[in-house]
Parts: sequence; C-alpha cells; structure tokens
Amino acid sequence: MSLLTRRARTLAAVAAAVGGVLAGIAPASASPPAPEDTGQGRLVWSPCGDPATPTLQCAMLDVPLDYAHPGGTTIKIKVNRLPATAPMSKRQGPILLNPGGPGDSGLWMPASLSGKIPQDVASTYDWIGFDPRGTNASEPHVTCDAHFFDAERPDYRVGKGTSKAWLEKSARYAADCAASWSRLLPHMTTVDNARDMDSIRRALGVRKINFYGGSWGTSLGSTYGQLFPSHVRRMVLDSVVGPDISWYDHNILQDKEHQRRFDAFAAWTARADSVYHLGTDAATVKRKYDQVEDALRTAPADAAPAPGKIGPAEFEDTFYGGGYNFLRWPRMATVLSAYLTRNDTRPLRIAYNSYAAPGADDGTFPAYNAVQCAENNWPRDWEFWKKDQARVDAVAPFYTYNNMWYNAACMFWPYQGDRAGRLKITGKGLPPVLLFQATEDAPTPYPGAVAMHKALPGSRLVVQNGGGFHEILFRGDACLDDTFTAYLRDGSLPTGKGTVARTCAPPPEPAPVYVTPDPAAMTTRSALPPTDPQAVRGMR
Repeated sequence: MSLLTRRARTLAAVAAAVGGVLAGIAPASASPPAPEDTGQGRLVWSPCGDPATPTLQCAMLDVPLDYAHPGGTTIKIKVNRLPATAPMSKRQGPILLNPGGPGDSGLWMPASLSGKIPQDVASTYDWIGFDPRGTNASEPHVTCDAHFFDAERPDYRVGKGTSKAWLEKSARYAADCAASWSRLLPHMTTVDNARDMDSIRRALGVRKINFYGGSWGTSLGSTYGQLFPSHVRRMVLDSVVGPDISWYDHNILQDKEHQRRFDAFAAWTARADSVYHLGTDAATVKRKYDQVEDALRTAPADAAPAPGKIGPAEFEDTFYGGGYNFLRWPRMATVLSAYLTRNDTRPLRIAYNSYAAPGADDGTFPAYNAVQCAENNWPRDWEFWKKDQARVDAVAPFYTYNNMWYNAACMFWPYQGDRAGRLKITGKGLPPVLLFQATEDAPTPYPGAVAMHKALPGSRLVVQNGGGFHEILFRGDACLDDTFTAYLRDGSLPTGKGTVARTCAPPPEPAPVYVTPDPAAMTTRSALPPTDPQAVRGMR
C-alpha cells in the first residue's frame, strides 16, 4: 500500500473518531520483553568541530528499532562525549545526561554541566550527551507536521468556539504521525529510550554507568534503574516525575501548580506597582493579564521577526514559562505594562520570540506524544475531557486549557495503552539515588519527588523549600550544587533523617525592573541559550 493511500485511510479513520467513535480505538498489543543482551553497536568517535570545546567528540550508534527483535531494523542515536582528563586511577566512568522533554537534546550538556562543578571532580568522569531516538540529530528525525505550531493558532479557551478546530487539528496531527512513522512511533517510549542508554553503556565498554536526569529525565533514569539496576553506579534525579502517576493526572497536577506560580507572579507584580503600574493587589494584576489577552483576541499583534500573529494562544504560551523560571517575571510584567500603559507591543514581540515562537518544524513534539500517549490509557471521549477539564479550569484557569490542547493528540494517538508502559519502580538492586526537588516546582510537582523517594529504598531527597525553579541544580545554589558534587566525588550522601535529608533555602525573587527593549532584538530572532532547559517546551 502506498504511503499516500495509507495516509488517506488514516485520516479517514481519524475523521470518524472526531465524529464520536473515540472509545472504539483498541490499545496496541503487547510486545514480548526484550532480552538484556541485544548485541553491541560501535561508537567511532571524531571531533564534533565545536570551537568552544575542541575536545568534544561525536559519534552515531546503531541500536535496534525494536528491542524485542534485536537482529532487525536499526536506527541511529547521536552521542557525544567530553572525555575524562584525570589520571586513570582516579577516573569514575561515564555519566550519561538527559535534560528532559521527552525528547530534548542532551548534546549541550557535557560541556555545560562539567564546567559548573569543581574540575577535580568533573575531570574524573566521561560526560556523555545524546539525542533520544527519533529526535534532533539522531536518525531518523521524526517530523509529523512542521507547521503545527505556526501562529496564529486557535484560541485555547473552550468558550471561544474553537474546540472543533482544536479537535480536528489534534486528530490530524495524530494521523500524520501514524501515516508517516508507524514503524517508529510504537518504539519511542521511556522503556525504549532506557534500553538505548544501555546500548550506549555496552558500546562504551563499561559494566556500570552514572546518570544525571532532569524533569522527564528522572522518569528515564528511574526506568533505566528498574530495568538494569546492576548497571547503575550513581544516579541523580533533578525535579522528579512521580513513579506511578498517569500522564493525564500528572498534567492536572501541573495545571494546579502553574496556577500557584501565576498567582505568585501576580502578587510579586502588585508589590512592584511603582515600576509596572498594573495594580497594587494580585487580583487586579490578573485582570490586567486577562485584559491584554482579550485585546489580542480582537487585534492580534505582529510577531515579527517570527512569522504570523500573536493571538491569545501565542500570548498564553509566552507566559506559562514563568512557572519554570521566575527570572522571567520582570520581562513578563514589562509585557503587560508596556501594552496597557504605553500601547507598546515591542516587549510582547521580544518575549514571544524568546520563549514561545516555533522552530523550523514541530521539534520534539512527536517524541513527547509518543511517550506520553503510549504509556497510559488516555481517555478517548471528548465529552469526558470537556467535563473533567472544566472542573480543573474552575480552580486553575491560567494553564488548564493551554495544557489540555497541548496533550489533545493523545485522544487520537493510535498506540495507546501500557504496551511498553510505565514500569513499576521498586528500586530493587539500586545503589542510593540522590533526588533534588523545589517545593514550588510547577512542571514536576513536589509530591512526585516524595513518591519517588518512597519508591527507591536508600534514596536521599534534597529539597529547596520555597524554591520555584524547575531543574534546580547548576543555578548557583551552593547548598544544592555542593551536595551534588560531594556525591559525584565519592558517593557521599546527606545524612538528615526523615523524608527530607537536606533542606536548602530558596533563591531570592528577582528585582522588579522595567525591561527596556533592545533595538537589536527587534531585527534579530531572539532565542534562549541552549543550556536553558526551558528552551524547548516539554514536560518537562
């Protein structure tokens, strides 16, 4: 059957689903468990050509498409390495790195993270970054709809008459993915990525690896530890996904925590009324936010240098990142102040281009869906979503519908169920794992870290009490970073008793300043540095 014919049939099937046959889509069938030893690919290292880090080496690794059939089709994983420079007697092996996503590139991490800890420790490890299967520089690079995030997109609010447009858009995206990538998508789960990590281990020729993962990387790390506990030497999980919560329910927790962070932003802005002139109480600031969004519904703003317009969906996407990183708050408050008090859209355009404008294609969104949609039985009935999400929106209106439509393709995803599933995490056979968590983290809420600590015997939980960052290491907090460094140096762990082994103070809130637009930013597409874990939207 030709690809065009298969795509047409898939679109027809999805159209039927939109018409109400959602509940009739069967979950994918189970695959047999993969054997532990699936053979060993080869890593042939060559210079990456990075002038800033000339010692950085790159390679491509062949891994099985389907680990249940290790002798079958292979795909390629892009891997890089910053080699250890300490004497051989002091070297501690490779540390694999993952920033989250699902699907975000880890290739920036070896050079960046190794430079943020003392060199007497950093020099003892081989720092290993990689691009998860199907993403970035790994091959193939999955793209389902390069224009899915193009502006201006339908309004997120269900009361604005755009639900049908979003349902069709989400269904079409799932159909496009299935039509083009039906061989790969069922094999992009967290379990598949964890098995890729073990393929990297074997190719490196070592018995054990160390691991650092943030956000979804904590799910990846705990899954690897469950599958291959004897291959773990040390493991650090930063901003932790709960070990047994469904992705649907996890997103609801995110909605409520993002509302708390938005409320905190509004209160912070109100305390700085002399700077932003948006009101002296949080409720007034939130009304001003709604006022700007309503105005953009009527008259979307120019998004240049990004193409398209900034409507309400693009506006919301520009602001939700404040729940990841509160250092964005001054720019966010400036956006509102400039728009309402000066009729100036330049700060909005700069913030949108920095935080929310889409890239050349749909980025890691296929990988995000392939993980989240396929690892749980998502509700397939729009009427259920509409009722359930309205209940959440009643208490968390800032982010609920934004997040709902971001995940709506899971209503139509053809590879649902727990075929590869989220493994039950028990920690059996693992060495002590070090966990880091901020109590006010919105993308990976605090209860997930507590649950992971309980699931991993011997683990230690380090908490930044009152902290609002997502992924809290490597941000200049000595209390956190010194604990991480001590663990990497010789396995030392904090000794506090009870659930929390060590408590660190939160960083100070940012100073309220009006962020004057840089004229250069209006002619050059602004971008976040690649070391910012929020440069790409994901879970996160």
